[in-house]
Amino acid sequence: MSCIIEDELRLRAIVSSGADALVLFYASWCGFSAKFLPIFEKHARGPNCFRVLTDEVEGVENAYSVDFVPTVMFFHKGKLHMRLNGIAGEGLNEEMLLGLMRTCGLKQEGKWRKDEK
Repeated sequence: MSCIIEDELRLRAIVSSGADALVLFYASWCGFSAKFLPIFEKHARGPNCFRVLTDEVEGVENAYSVDFVPTVMFFHKGKLHMRLNGIAGEGLNEEMLLGLMRTCGLKQEGKWRKDEK
């Protein structure tokens, strides 16, 4: 299960630590977020998986340029490596998340891990 981030300072600390981080930005009022959250939780398990409830963390959408929720971002070595933006009127789906994880070299085998290269 992913860890909930409750403030932007904590998110900033996680990203700036340089550790890989997979982060879901979602909102409680968004039906697409409600549909996608169980998919994210199914595949993004482990100590480097996080979720941010944007309506609880003031300013986080602006700070990370989140225009649509849900949005998933993968940070590598302290920088945004790849993002998966929610599509207006559609949201995100499982195939999209798995594609992002494959592209970023992430595997899900019981828990999330970064492939060693």
